[in-house]
Amino acid sequence: MTPGLNEVIHAPNRLRICAFLRTLDQAEFGTIRDMLGVADSVASKQLKVLEDAGYMVLSKPTGRGRVKTWAALTAEGRAAYDGHVAALKALIEGVPLTDEY
Repeated sequence: MTPGLNEVIHAPNRLRICAFLRTLDQAEFGTIRDMLGVADSVASKQLKVLEDAGYMVLSKPTGRGRVKTWAALTAEGRAAYDGHVAALKALIEGVPLTDEY
């Protein structure tokens, strides 16, 4: 993979999840699944990969009614996404890439 690109984030569904969550505090699992247009199992697997990398935190607040899963990028996840986007922009613009991204 090209230097500066993040292999965890680079996968299309994970990239879309990060881009979506970058502008939000958090989002409910069903919203993310619907945005991706995939099955529950696919969305769940992609979120788990991001969580295992430390880029996302998943929570299930208890309360009245059905328990829902919420996802939010961590500070590390936001930084990793921003670095990946910077590396993509550099690649598109033809700027030589370094490990600084």
